Amino acid sequence: MIAMQYSLALPADYDMEIIDRRIQDKGPLLNGFPNLKFKAYLRAARGDLGSHENLYAPFYVWDKAEGASDFLCGLGFQALANDFGWPSVRTWIVWQARVAPGFREAKFATREILPIESHALLEEIRRRDSDEARRIVESGDVLAAVAGFEPTTWTRVRFRLWDKLPETCLGRNVQTYRVGHVATGRPSPG
Repeated sequence: MIAMQYSLALPADYDMEIIDRRIQDKGPLLNGFPNLKFKAYLRAARGDLGSHENLYAPFYVWDKAEGASDFLCGLGFQALANDFGWPSVRTWIVWQARVAPGFREAKFATREILPIESHALLEEIRRRDSDEARRIVESGDVLAAVAGFEPTTWTRVRFRLWDKLPETCLGRNVQTYRVGHVATGRPSPG
């Protein structure tokens, strides 16, 4: 599995209703997309939930890398690039991606990016982050949890979908978003 996210920083006076309409119009179009586990359409407005800027920042989890490639090479992404410019797309190798029933009804999301210490035991970090993702979904604390890492900058990601956002989520390394829509794709065969 692979996770990816691009984040479009928008001007401070940008009318975020434009992004809300875009999510409403385009969100359902990815339902059934091959190899997509889910896409969370995310937005952050300056001054809301601790955000310092206006952002449109969808987060994707792909069952297979071919899904990400097909999407990025397709007309939908080209339309986004035509409207906003060609964004940098961050990717992570997914260790664990868990979803609970009703995860498509999420109202909030958090993304935390943490450094991996030099020469750390990756297997231990993978086990710990994977176990935590599994546990918090099974306990009902979150609607979805993704844990993964990126071996170019040696960082790891923790992504969560929430029904209600706990105050403990508002932290230094945590970007908080409102969820406009969650699309689910078509599982990969076999």
